[in-house]
Amino acid sequence: MTFSITANDPQSKARTGTLTTDHGPIQTPIFMPVGTAGTVKAVHQRELETDIDAEIILGNTYHLYMRPGLEVINQAGGLHGFNGWRRPILTDSGGYQVYSLSNTRKIKEEGVTFKSHIDGSRHMFTPEGVMDIQRTIGADIIMAFDECTPYPCEYGYARQSMEMTHRWLGRCIDRFDSTEGSYGYKQTLFPIVQGSTYTDLRRQSAEVIASKEREGNAIGGLAVGEPAEEMYAMIELVNEILPADKPRYLMGVGTPANILEAIALGVDMFDCVMPTRNARHGLLFTTEGILNIKNEKWNRDFSPIDAGLGGYASTFYSKAYLRHLIKSEELLGGQIASLHNLTFYLWLVRQARKHIAAGDFVSWKNEMVVRLMQRL
Repeated sequence: MTFSITANDPQSKARTGTLTTDHGPIQTPIFMPVGTAGTVKAVHQRELETDIDAEIILGNTYHLYMRPGLEVINQAGGLHGFNGWRRPILTDSGGYQVYSLSNTRKIKEEGVTFKSHIDGSRHMFTPEGVMDIQRTIGADIIMAFDECTPYPCEYGYARQSMEMTHRWLGRCIDRFDSTEGSYGYKQTLFPIVQGSTYTDLRRQSAEVIASKEREGNAIGGLAVGEPAEEMYAMIELVNEILPADKPRYLMGVGTPANILEAIALGVDMFDCVMPTRNARHGLLFTTEGILNIKNEKWNRDFSPIDAGLGGYASTFYSKAYLRHLIKSEELLGGQIASLHNLTFYLWLVRQARKHIAAGDFVSWKNEMVVRLMQRL
């Protein structure tokens, strides 16, 4: 994997770049639709490629390990062969799922034991095992195994967890560097900065991660309940330490405003379930603000969902029709809304790239944060 910066904003830390993998290039800043179980919910691969124009999508190690299982994925030729996606894929290591299974897992130095959410069977993830699993899944970018601490988190626990995450990282690197991919293309490993919202821990973690000199780096453990201003403060601190010539991936973030503010702080890559999860409940992100399509005010509004966005779903269907589908719990409603929201998120980062290159990103960002987060 290679990364080259193509433009820097003169008034912020925002930058554009090109991240090149064996499955193709990725223009940054980029938003990555989340395909947890090998699918971005309610969206065809053709739509992801031609309508949304997603340049990279996510899979999740925990969920794919549980179902369909590694044997099936391996026989299919990896996740690319299994789901037919021809562009880059990134896999989350499963650390966040381990965090969310707090009632059914035990963390120790060797790794994490947990019960399956499907059948209650017991399993264990170790740093080495997670590297092997992600080798089999075959993502272009794979994540180190870490622990995502909750918020709020006591200082002592956050420190112990961070130090264990660093030890696990050493084991991940050793395993990754001593193995090869299974499908004839190269994979790359991103370490993850942790440390909760404690300045000294975040600084220490960023220094450790930077010292590993991997091809890219991630920031984890944020957007787990902390105030936005604390999140931004941690991002700014960490990005002053992580090398500027490597892509920076902020995991699990977030709202349109979060993404724009983090781009201004030097983040290059984002993912979040928010576009598709909110879509299924009728909450739409548009170029004019946020609208709840279930509201009565849209009952007789026959205008396009978002004429200013472009794209098939957003301009072909009316607000009234989408409201009818969502209220009737028709499956097509969730499909249209998901397609629209993802189209919006990819539009947003493309617009950010355009304004960074033009040198007016900050003024545009400040205007858009207000506009995009207003309720219609």
